[in-house]
Amino acid sequence: MSLLTLQRDFRDWLVTGDDSAAAALGGGPGTLVYQNNYRTALVSSLAETFQRHALWLGEEAFESAAARYIDARPPSSWTLDAYGEDFTDFVATLWPDDPEVGESALIDWTVGQVFVGPDAEALLPEALAVADWETAVIRAVPSLLVLPITTNADAIWQALATGEAPPPAETAEHGTALLVWRQGLEPVFRRAEAHERDVLAWSAAGQGFAAICERLAETLGEEAAVTAAGTLLGRWLSEGMVAAVD
Repeated sequence: MSLLTLQRDFRDWLVTGDDSAAAALGGGPGTLVYQNNYRTALVSSLAETFQRHALWLGEEAFESAAARYIDARPPSSWTLDAYGEDFTDFVATLWPDDPEVGESALIDWTVGQVFVGPDAEALLPEALAVADWETAVIRAVPSLLVLPITTNADAIWQALATGEAPPPAETAEHGTALLVWRQGLEPVFRRAEAHERDVLAWSAAGQGFAAICERLAETLGEEAAVTAAGTLLGRWLSEGMVAAVD
């Protein structure tokens, strides 16, 4: 048996626990130690990535969900950092009537991705003095991610992160989004209303500030649109969310 064949057989046995796969490796009670270590390492990895989500579910429910996930989605990357990418969708199917469960997991995952996301210096407000507002396009920092959210999972997550009692799950206002980005080395998030989510999407698509004001005017009116766009830009600058205006 070649080393490559042995490695593949060993992996198959770790993933499936099949007796025939164990026999191909020589069997023996000692092999169970490796399978236990394999599953324990994966559960620990998921628990580290989804800390607040695990607190919301409770230890028993989380470990049960993790075990089912490990059986259904064995790791395929060289690093455990990538394991759990679709855990959010998986747990959402386990608790279809409790959408805050999947959304709390999504916040955990996204905060982790933002933490290791690309770096960018936040734009200083004085840089706006030379902007041509007829053509200027607002560029958000590359760490910014916009999540749709239908519950108060963000409030639940924040309470768990600070050791406070989490509020009961509630439905969020339609069209609410969660903005997650990094300020310096720290991931942060806050809610955004529908028009802010839209402005960010239009800017990401390359639409200029003037064109965005025109689009906002269709629903808000001209004066209110200019005020809303300017207020958003000022807030984004103060929060370190803008990388460039060009």
